[in-house]
Amino acid sequence: MFGSFIKKSRAKSPWIMHFDCGSCNGCDIEVLACLTPLYDVERFGIINVGNPKHADVLLVTGTVNHRNKKVLKNIYDQMPEPKAVIAIGACGNTGGIFREAYNVVGGVDKVIPVDVYVPGCPAKPEAIIDGVVAGLAKFAQKVEEA
Repeated sequence: MFGSFIKKSRAKSPWIMHFDCGSCNGCDIEVLACLTPLYDVERFGIINVGNPKHADVLLVTGTVNHRNKKVLKNIYDQMPEPKAVIAIGACGNTGGIFREAYNVVGGVDKVIPVDVYVPGCPAKPEAIIDGVVAGLAKFAQKVEEA
């Protein structure tokens, strides 16, 4: 009984951590706009946290390069199971306009598994919220399977 209560509460009130792999800050500004009263992403029970050990969902923006791929992998590894990852923007999805640069690894999925891709350059707050809702559905499914 207690285990099902914990599962249900994790699925209904997920904690999200945002990590910027080195973007132009366009997507980061839009992620922060989702927290404003205009979009109010917290109505879904979401809490933004700064510690990966407390996070259920990881939002990643920016192009992954050789310098930050270890940090991204380390943050992902510190998150408790089950977890979900949402790649935001063209840079997070594929490397964006920087994908041909010598120091760019590519999108987030080159380093960690991604559950949801949010397109755009920058991604609009509405698209980010749609991606977060889709990510929360995948996270809830993972919680039920665990």
